[in-house]
Amino acid sequence: MVCLNQSAFEILKAEIQRRCASSPAGQVQQEIALKRLEKLCARPGNPLTVEELKDSLDDLFPDFDEKVLRKAAKANRPPSKLLNQIKWGAIALTSIVGGVWVLNLPYPMIRYPVAKTMPMVLLPSFISMDHNYRQAIAATEQADQLVNQATSPADFELGATRVEQAQKHLDALPVWFLGYYPGTYCSWFQCSWRFTLDEFQQARKNVARMQATLFQEKNAQTKLTEAEQTIATAKQQYQQVNDIAQKQTVLAQWQQGMDDLRALPSETLAGKTARTKLIAYERDFQQVAGFTADNVRSGSVIQASKLAAETAQKFSNKPVQTAAEWQEAVKLWEDAIAQINTIEVNDPDFVASRKLLEKYKQKLSSTRLRLVQEQTSVESYERAQQLTQSLIASIPDSAKALNRQQVSEMQRIISELKKVQKDTTVYTEAQVMLKSAQAKLRK
Repeated sequence: MVCLNQSAFEILKAEIQRRCASSPAGQVQQEIALKRLEKLCARPGNPLTVEELKDSLDDLFPDFDEKVLRKAAKANRPPSKLLNQIKWGAIALTSIVGGVWVLNLPYPMIRYPVAKTMPMVLLPSFISMDHNYRQAIAATEQADQLVNQATSPADFELGATRVEQAQKHLDALPVWFLGYYPGTYCSWFQCSWRFTLDEFQQARKNVARMQATLFQEKNAQTKLTEAEQTIATAKQQYQQVNDIAQKQTVLAQWQQGMDDLRALPSETLAGKTARTKLIAYERDFQQVAGFTADNVRSGSVIQASKLAAETAQKFSNKPVQTAAEWQEAVKLWEDAIAQINTIEVNDPDFVASRKLLEKYKQKLSSTRLRLVQEQTSVESYERAQQLTQSLIASIPDSAKALNRQQVSEMQRIISELKKVQKDTTVYTEAQVMLKSAQAKLRK
């Protein structure tokens, strides 16, 4: 034992260097003080106390910090016997634990000799094997119940956790040690294990099979979710679009979603769920598809009627045309109306078709009036021409004025010409004849 140990020396040295760092003269004091302390470190004897440390430095540093001195004196004390015992006990315990750990390493060249000569040294391994065996069996049974008899996705989630636990505990079992039965340990702790290679392999096969089932089920659940999302999106879009072509595109997406549901493996829970939901999806689809089909049919009828109406409108837009042309326009309007009338009350476009029907009826009435005007005007014009020819034949060349009967005939001609209405094919000619007849009547 020395008067000053290294820990106390370092504490005092740090304080001395701090005090002498700012003074050139202090360097000499520092060297003297450190040499003195180094001698104390080499001198055998009892550890120096606070007073002894202070005396050794008092001539150089009268005001040396008391706290530093007490700290150095505390560090200079020798360890107690109890601490030494604890220290060596810890070292011994660590060595024993390390030795037991080495002897319990899962290597046959270590385990077999130890199992024959000192089986109780393998107690940690036996405890671990017993624990992992019990946990592996319990986790495998729970996983089998949850995975192979699942009733909801939550069962698969919990089953996946149990499968992972079972795999972990099976991996912790030493395969090479399966046939070994620790008789001494099990006579004390009543082991329930029966390590056989067949049992171990069967457990691993069950776990692997459940892992494959979980993988397949996970994929099926993902596809189920995607298909349901496709159908839900199609339903929403169908309500938002108005164009027939867009509705048919949305229905195709809806149909694709149902096809994806049918493609799910029937042995999976997702497949069974899909079969149940398909009933409702197909019912809704048939209703919507039938509605769209009716919509397409009624839409086609409306389009055909519109084509007939457009052609009729071309005739109707002419301000002057013959009776034959007006008759053709009437026929086209009647055709458009006949097609509109085929749309039934339960058709989707029934209300829209009624509006078109009223419009077409008005057009038909107007066209018929124009036809009647044309026909009556032509008839009046033709009668006026006939009367004119008769009148001209009855007037002699030598006559200078019309007699009473001829005046009456002229008035009939004028009356017939006045019946000719505007916007008819004979209106212009009739006006010329009318002016001529009125002029002759005034003579």
